[in-house]
Amino acid sequence: MAKHTIVLIPGDGIGPEVSSAAKKVIEATGLSVDWVELLAGATALEQGHDNVLPERTVAAIKAHKVALKGPVTTPVGKGFKSVNVQLRQKLNLYAAIRPVRSMAGIKTRYENVDLVIVRENTEGLYSGIENEVAPGVVTSTKVATELGCTRIARYAFRYATRRHRRKITVFHKANIMKLTDGLFLKCAQRIQDEEYPNIEYEEVIIDAGCMKLVQDPTRFDVMLMENLYGDLMSDLCAGLVGGLGVTPGANIGDDAAVFEAVHGSAPDLAGRGIANPLALIMSGVMMLNHIHEEPLAAKIKTAYDAVLSEGKTLTRDLGGTAGTNEFADAIIAKMK
Repeated sequence: MAKHTIVLIPGDGIGPEVSSAAKKVIEATGLSVDWVELLAGATALEQGHDNVLPERTVAAIKAHKVALKGPVTTPVGKGFKSVNVQLRQKLNLYAAIRPVRSMAGIKTRYENVDLVIVRENTEGLYSGIENEVAPGVVTSTKVATELGCTRIARYAFRYATRRHRRKITVFHKANIMKLTDGLFLKCAQRIQDEEYPNIEYEEVIIDAGCMKLVQDPTRFDVMLMENLYGDLMSDLCAGLVGGLGVTPGANIGDDAAVFEAVHGSAPDLAGRGIANPLALIMSGVMMLNHIHEEPLAAKIKTAYDAVLSEGKTLTRDLGGTAGTNEFADAIIAKMK
């Protein structure tokens, strides 16, 4: 077995607790790993750094190519730029991948949901280009480039092919934003026509798509969209299967990848040992697949599916009473 070096960013709030649990589960597979633990988020400021994303952390991810990141805190409406936005831009992590599937033992109003959101991760309104053009008047610039639109479309089609998915749906608002969203559509159409004609393809205006999604989420498969739409739709889709506590996330580029808990840092729960580590454990499974340790990834996935299906050791958000470590230990027990 190859030895891997993985950057671990515990994060803020409940981050250190869920990160420790995820690390324990990953190590229990027998993975040969060296962890490089580094800071990001409010914790970095508290420990004397002048930014929520220290350059040392960025440099380590560049060097080792892969990171597992707990939730971090970012100020709202003021203060430092988002850690997640900085990571995506500095490491060119242009593809955000969010698998969303119904989980055994977790009751929701929907069944048989199995979606993947592929989100462009570096452009759009999240480019952060904002200006005050006159007193009381501000603008925000939506950026779309042919390079950015083409590479995320190609990534989505490549992903669909590798994972044997049947269809890609592009969500857009090109009827209003004819240049930016129009370019996004044009690039997706070209990739489908020239490189992946075997993949079923459709386009849906995003407001109508939201309605169709909540009517019947099983009509969708891989959902491709630009940055802001992808952010909103990722959380909406998580709600179909039980929330952000049961959905993993990955930010992937050509030279590095960061796998993360997509939920918040929940400071009110910090230090109480009751947070659900499942989302970060699931992200760890995505990470193991990424580094070509598929059998180990499958081992964890089979184990947490069994724990959820059994329903005896669940965290409070899932209707149980188990603590963070108790839940992780239950998964480990199922792997033996």
